[in-house]
Amino acid sequence: MAKITAIIDIGSNSARMAIFEKTSHFGFHLLYETKSKVRISESTYEHNGFLQEIPMQRAIDALQDFLWIAKLHKTRKIICVATSALRDAPNRNIFLQQARKIGLNVKVINGEKEAYFGAIAALNLLPYKEGITIDIGGGSTECALIQNHKIIDKISLNLGTIRLKELFFDKGDYKGARNFVLESLKSIPDHFKNARIFGIGGTARALSKAIQKQINYPLDTLHGFEYHFKDYHHFFKTIYTSPQEDLLHLNIKEDRLDSIQGGALIFHLALELFEAKTIVTSGVGVREGVFLSDLLRHHNQHFPNNFNPSVRNLKDRFIKNHQQSNITKKLALKLFRAQESLKLLNPNLKNHLSVAAELCNIGIALNFYEKNHHSNYILLNALNYALSHEDRLIIATLVRFNNKKIPEDLAYKNLLPPLDVLRILSFFVGLSEILSYNQQPELFTFIFLENENNILQIIHPNISYLIREKLKKLTPPKTIQIELC
Repeated sequence: MAKITAIIDIGSNSARMAIFEKTSHFGFHLLYETKSKVRISESTYEHNGFLQEIPMQRAIDALQDFLWIAKLHKTRKIICVATSALRDAPNRNIFLQQARKIGLNVKVINGEKEAYFGAIAALNLLPYKEGITIDIGGGSTECALIQNHKIIDKISLNLGTIRLKELFFDKGDYKGARNFVLESLKSIPDHFKNARIFGIGGTARALSKAIQKQINYPLDTLHGFEYHFKDYHHFFKTIYTSPQEDLLHLNIKEDRLDSIQGGALIFHLALELFEAKTIVTSGVGVREGVFLSDLLRHHNQHFPNNFNPSVRNLKDRFIKNHQQSNITKKLALKLFRAQESLKLLNPNLKNHLSVAAELCNIGIALNFYEKNHHSNYILLNALNYALSHEDRLIIATLVRFNNKKIPEDLAYKNLLPPLDVLRILSFFVGLSEILSYNQQPELFTFIFLENENNILQIIHPNISYLIREKLKKLTPPKTIQIELC
């Protein structure tokens, strides 16, 4: 696969481009992203699906600019897909010819393929292995059922925000819109039932953003944000039954005012049908799915077990000494296994410790001094994929307080485990980092003696002078005492 790949997605409402850079076999990151609200489907629903001249020209102009930007980023491969508006258009060949004239081959994908790409993105880049994806676009809505890390079924409905806007909401016909949605949802098979729903696309993101503002959510990131459906179903109804001029007061952004009501109506009624309990917001969708489908084409469309693309990518880009990073990680895991006899930590925290130890020195790429501060920032903002917000916060916090005391008034405290647990974990990270600089660090063994002091024996045939000196400065949690052997 090319080192730098651009994925273009022409939707009914917007055309978007994402440019990805591969950093290793499976490691990658987003280099650039842009969109244009070309509204290619404008007026099509009143003209039997025929694309209109002005919207088509808007889209061609945007695509031409996309190609220039891709060239600036030295893109070696461009994949362009088009969804509902083009696949429904009897005159789509006119647009496809115009696109070819500017040097772009557009592949019109069917609804099931669109649902598949959304599901591939959710399956690989969110921290859950089962649920239902729902991607509400301008002209269609795609859903996929995921169970046990596999895509079980997919469906596409001719149900979208712009379609509802032009057919119903522009005419003030809320009742007609609701009946149209309910009738369309009857096509969804009965087995599309799951408590967890992955919300993909602009509608899901806009609703999540509004909810975050309501509750003063401390993190400024949408991907992986979760909330309970029962807490907000009245809010969704308020959005699609309120006058459009009131939506700004509900924290809906101005560029979503003309499409959010139809989207909220579809989202609300679909979630009721799915018997949803938890909504997981996805910041990834068709573009990431197209990219991953290409990246993972020889690997059954998913990453290897226990592989995280964000961890791999960050290590590729910022860690200079991979051997040292791996040693620190191995020592931390040894410590975790040693404490299992005392059950000091929940087994679910093993991966958090592993990642924190592996990437604890990532901040050195910016500056050695204040490296913990830099590491915390990078991890909190760049561990984007396959981790929950809580996961990211735990890992970033452990690294931030590596070899430092965690304060009582810790930020994001309500999203984190108890302080005594965090202090043990960050102590393990700091201890592992110190010991990794000893000669033959692989010879270290750890034993916890079960008594009121929880003595941790650190055993090695030759603990160096410098390491002993550093260990004297390391403050263990109150529940642990160190003994060098």
